[in-house]
Amino acid sequence: MPHDHHDTHTSHEPHDHMAEMLDLDAAVLHDFHREVIGWVGSLTPDRAHVVDVGAGSGTGTLALATQLPGVQVTALDMDQDLLEHLRRRAAEAGVADRVRTVRADLDQGWPDLGAPADLVWASASMHHLADPARALADVRAALRPGGRFAIVELDSFPTFLTDPAGAAVEERCHAELARMRHEHGMHMDEDWGARLTAAGFEVDGQRRFDLELRPPLPPLAGRYAQVGLQRARHGLADRLPSDDLAALDAVLGTLPDRDDLVVRATRWVWIGRRP
Repeated sequence: MPHDHHDTHTSHEPHDHMAEMLDLDAAVLHDFHREVIGWVGSLTPDRAHVVDVGAGSGTGTLALATQLPGVQVTALDMDQDLLEHLRRRAAEAGVADRVRTVRADLDQGWPDLGAPADLVWASASMHHLADPARALADVRAALRPGGRFAIVELDSFPTFLTDPAGAAVEERCHAELARMRHEHGMHMDEDWGARLTAAGFEVDGQRRFDLELRPPLPPLAGRYAQVGLQRARHGLADRLPSDDLAALDAVLGTLPDRDDLVVRATRWVWIGRRP
């Protein structure tokens, strides 16, 4: 499974940039992540085996292990560098004894984990899979009866700029990113509730979160905006007009110190139960 949970990744992007972006997302949108894991955790046994699908830098893995202190978490990802980053973070957070990592490409099939899962967590990873129907069937088979599958997905990357010129450039970036996702066959607009039902799950719940963080923002919000727009600039370097690239270059250096940023994002969450 691809390890990148956002839309602008290219094969030339350093892993540390990717990991930083995922870590910043967890820090800036902390309240959202905490609320979702609290909801999912209320449906999960106290001592559960949790599998994080496409774990990336460990945002979900560490939040699950920290917020649900009785669970054991297995983190799946195909990128060994990100799994090493995750293991370091788990040790720093004091949860290494409850976190294990398994290198796996879910487009090639589900790994043998030795025990059924009580909860499978997939945050911004399902849209990367080549064959979602097969992945859903694999997850269903990996869950114990009564186990849950939580899918968290995003419509697009967050937006940040509020001045008219900056917002217009950002809008054009998002439109081009959407075209790229379509060209690459990403499953960004899936009805995962319908997909869960078709795969034999009962849908426990579905929620849309419209997130908007206004000033004063968390301390890392400026860096979050900077890294996000740098990644967009990098991914769209051969697709945007030179004027738009120049406008992005001009704004990037100002972001950490700006006080007019607004973080806006939409996230969807579906929870399916294996009967």
